[in-house]
Amino acid sequence: MNYFFVINARKFKQYLFIALAIIFSAAIVYSEQSNVSVFMNSEPSAIYSVQTEKKVIALTFDISWGDTRAEPILKILKDNGVKDATFFLSSPWSKSHPDIVSHIKSYGFEIGSHGNKFDNYSDLSDEEIRNEITTAHGILTELIGKEPNLIRLPNGDFDKRVLRIADDLGYSVIQWDTDSQDWLNKGVDTLVNRVVSKAHPGDIVLLHASDSSQQTHEALPAIIQQLREKGYQFVSVSELIKQTQVETTPVEDQAMKQIH
Repeated sequence: MNYFFVINARKFKQYLFIALAIIFSAAIVYSEQSNVSVFMNSEPSAIYSVQTEKKVIALTFDISWGDTRAEPILKILKDNGVKDATFFLSSPWSKSHPDIVSHIKSYGFEIGSHGNKFDNYSDLSDEEIRNEITTAHGILTELIGKEPNLIRLPNGDFDKRVLRIADDLGYSVIQWDTDSQDWLNKGVDTLVNRVVSKAHPGDIVLLHASDSSQQTHEALPAIIQQLREKGYQFVSVSELIKQTQVETTPVEDQAMKQIH
């Protein structure tokens, strides 16, 4: 009886070991499948900033109307040795001001899309969203000689549906982490202090070169100087994205709005 008990105990241990090995293997497979599933089903997100220890920052300028602010801003960037910045241009404005678009391009600045009609895209149908993005894409591609792949949506307005359509069309949606609020025209010192105090490594700064922002060109030299004094280097949004990790914010089906 004792011999019989020993044999079964050994077999029991063998069976237990095999069972545990099967369970462990299944757990690994399930985990890998879950990870793939999560990755594959991840939703497109808007980019607000980049996590990096490098003191790099992207100055971005939206233009949707007017013809008096862009050229002074371009001159200030050039005079201050800022070789990299990103301009988001609406297609109707670009079509009406090809000479300014040409100047932006000739200075070597990055150009992204600011859409076509200045509507809140979250209020549009899927077909209308697609049409707005592709219409702007065609106009900008013809003017700048290359296809843009960055878009800042009018009013900064979007939801998950807009993000998915933009992603399908090959666009990354670019938001911002530091809002200069330059369009409020609260004063040069206020504008400078707001940008410089909020700036951080990997930051995307929202500025405007539309005529509604009357003090941006006046504040820009001090912004550039003070950020440099803090050790910052200016890069384009695309260069910023090449850093290790981008910061995104979960998007609910609720539009995000920003007056431009």
